[in-house]
Amino acid sequence: MYDKKQIKDIILSTLVADSLCLVAHWVYDEKQLKSLNIDWSKLNAPYSIWHKDKGAGEFTHYGDQTYWFYEYLKDKEKFDVKEYALYWLEKIQSYNGYIDSATRNSIEPLSKGLLIGSESSDLSIVGRISPLLMVSKTKKEFLDNVQSFVCLTHNSSECKNASSFFAKLLIKVLAKQDIESSILELKEQSSEDIKTYIDKAIKSKDKDTFDVIRQFGPACGTSEGFASVLHLLLKYKDLKELLIQNAKAGGDSSARGMVAVMIFTAKYGLKDIPQSWLKIKVIL
Repeated sequence: MYDKKQIKDIILSTLVADSLCLVAHWVYDEKQLKSLNIDWSKLNAPYSIWHKDKGAGEFTHYGDQTYWFYEYLKDKEKFDVKEYALYWLEKIQSYNGYIDSATRNSIEPLSKGLLIGSESSDLSIVGRISPLLMVSKTKKEFLDNVQSFVCLTHNSSECKNASSFFAKLLIKVLAKQDIESSILELKEQSSEDIKTYIDKAIKSKDKDTFDVIRQFGPACGTSEGFASVLHLLLKYKDLKELLIQNAKAGGDSSARGMVAVMIFTAKYGLKDIPQSWLKIKVIL
């Protein structure tokens, strides 16, 4: 459906965003965030206790699960959600990283053969959908695959609606459409809460990113992160600046960054990414 290199660049960009954000991921204290001595020209080990066993170039649990998904799909012709659920369960059983509530609450239902997991409303799942471009031959197949994938671990209306919105936005941008005009087109067919996020983001695009993210909410929920992702996409035309300003705001920076960079890379590519940021611990 799309150029293989372009798809791989999009997936790579989400992993880079996650690894860059690792250093201040889930750091919420505003004073601490502003006092951290971080060299943003490179990837760094984390400050947060939640990722204490991770090192520079590694990922949060979001990046780890995105890479698993890529590894699972890279030699496939289509997405078999039942087969993937078994693969995911096998990976989780031997995983030493952080187990969030979405993962923890999905293990039991998936182990019983169900294809519907937790009811988490965390935004992070949206940043993991890009590998599905590798096995989706049509727009409809991609959108259907996204919903099946999201429901495995984030079976909430918030996540299903958010993933549908950003999947449609991704398709539009891959078709060479402008990001802002595409967002406005999708607004008309969106739920009332998404319309509100869009309006908030548009009003915020000339404001300071740290302040905007603190105002919208820096935590994991879709209700907090959605508008911040749009703010990043509407404010920045420079990939490096987008990712650094997002990461500096802490909280669930990885979720925001992965979703934003997925769309940004689809539009502008990876030509401006610092080589030092590509020193992640995996090879695509």
